[in-house]
Amino acid sequence: MYKLAIIIALLVSSMLQTQTTYESGMNKAFELWKQGEIAQASNMFERIATAETDNWLPSYYAAQVLILDGFSKLKQKDVLEAQLKKAQGFVDDANAISKDNPEIMVLQAMLHMVYVVSDGATYGMTLSGKINALYAQAYKLAPDNPRVMLSKAEWDMGTAKYFGKDTKPFCMQIEKSLQLFANFKPETAFDPNWGQERAEQLTKDCNK
Repeated sequence: MYKLAIIIALLVSSMLQTQTTYESGMNKAFELWKQGEIAQASNMFERIATAETDNWLPSYYAAQVLILDGFSKLKQKDVLEAQLKKAQGFVDDANAISKDNPEIMVLQAMLHMVYVVSDGATYGMTLSGKINALYAQAYKLAPDNPRVMLSKAEWDMGTAKYFGKDTKPFCMQIEKSLQLFANFKPETAFDPNWGQERAEQLTKDCNK
């Protein structure tokens, strides 16, 4: 009985240590990202993903760091191409762990959008339909997810502007997403919880 208690204590201690290592690693990666250390942050998330093989979040963030940074490299074709290919690998890894996940669908749509924004003539026709399909599927799965509503509305707004159409309906959707953000609670401390500031800024722009 005493030996069993020791074994259980060691197992619990090991589990707690693993959790602490995961949490400290994630916090370190987020800090690197905050400091603008894009490659280092993505690499840190990648290392965590290697250890946390059943957890989609590290791969998700490894991709997101690179995708968002891609918007600052739109004119650097070769650099952007390499960065987005690497990000796609992380998206695929996250999707393999957590299928039919609306958060990952939004991330995939954002990756496609970087391509479209960088070269609309080359990628607009081939990727616009995929982006629309991803947002439609994500919305069907999670209509109350604020990032799904915000991201879909922002994409639709950009499309409307490009074709000279009214953007007011999409402004209304972005305002509605703010209500969803107010009520949204992530499942864990590291689950996606971004987008509210973007929604607030877009709402201000809509009301100008």
